[in-house]
Amino acid sequence: MTNQQTFEMIRRIVLCYPVEPHHVAQIKQTLADCKNDATIPLDHEIEVVDAGQERVDELLPTADIFIGHAKVPVDWDRVLAAKRLQWIQSSAAGLDHCLVPGVIAEPGIIVSSASGLFAPQVAEQMFALLFGLLRRIGLFERARQIPEFIRRPTDDIRGKTVGIVGLGGNGREIAKMLRPWEVKILATDYYPENQPDEVDALWPTSRTDELFATSDIVILTLPLNASTRHCVSEKQFAAMKPGSYFVNVARGAVVDESALVASLASGHLAGAGVDVTETEPLPPTSPLWTDPKVLITPHVGAQSIRRVDDTTDLVCINLRRYFSGLPLYNRVDKTLGFPHPSVSYRVAGAQTTNDSQ
Repeated sequence: MTNQQTFEMIRRIVLCYPVEPHHVAQIKQTLADCKNDATIPLDHEIEVVDAGQERVDELLPTADIFIGHAKVPVDWDRVLAAKRLQWIQSSAAGLDHCLVPGVIAEPGIIVSSASGLFAPQVAEQMFALLFGLLRRIGLFERARQIPEFIRRPTDDIRGKTVGIVGLGGNGREIAKMLRPWEVKILATDYYPENQPDEVDALWPTSRTDELFATSDIVILTLPLNASTRHCVSEKQFAAMKPGSYFVNVARGAVVDESALVASLASGHLAGAGVDVTETEPLPPTSPLWTDPKVLITPHVGAQSIRRVDDTTDLVCINLRRYFSGLPLYNRVDKTLGFPHPSVSYRVAGAQTTNDSQ
């Protein structure tokens, strides 16, 4: 099938992320620019529908392109039976909301993510948690509520070995921001290539257990898929140095939370910072809530007032690339659930290119 024939089939784009009218207008303008570009074989109007979470299940079967992140249950069997969907552009880096078996198996559906788009925000969240652990903010905040003026020994980051599990866009941004702090940085990744200058050693995932055993601080930034679910469990926590720190800004289900709780309760870990938990919201009965060595934030690592603007910019860049026949940024390997670094929006340096929005 030629591009012209493929584009003839694109009649409706369904949105499901918190857009404002000016974001929808930006997307429509990008489509109009593509239609008016003589080099792009698009000669008809494309409808843009803002479904929101309220109507995404109803409207997704009518979509040729889906842009967003369905946080409500979607009947994917109905979507696949409609045989319309050709491209999913996720507004999140994680794809557990859309990479269902039927989508993975369907070769006619392309999936791209927001991998690395919010890396600066995720890195800032990681540092907020990490420095809060090192400086015992959880303990001092509890004392403030009593109120009680107490002093306890604190820690610092200088001279420590930091291990990053997953060196995609978020992991690389964290490594870049860590460099001035006089630390040694180790990392593991599924694609152990293109080692950035900030990282002292980049290893394949087969050496992840070694990273846990070697590091004073372990940071998770890996995606959730079938192979990474509960990949951090009792064995990995037991391998960590006594008095070490653990921070998860990836996905909650990559960690066996009961093993994390046990390692904290035993005193083996000095502290844990979690922006994500195995069950969200975290149940009120979880011991993580009451442990003063734990800092918890409610999966807000990628949030900022610029998030929807940044997402829409990437959407418009990828729309133009799609209709121009160019490779999409962040196109994922559907069996893995993440993109190769060479096509990652941030890792590939796309934010500095002349891509038109």
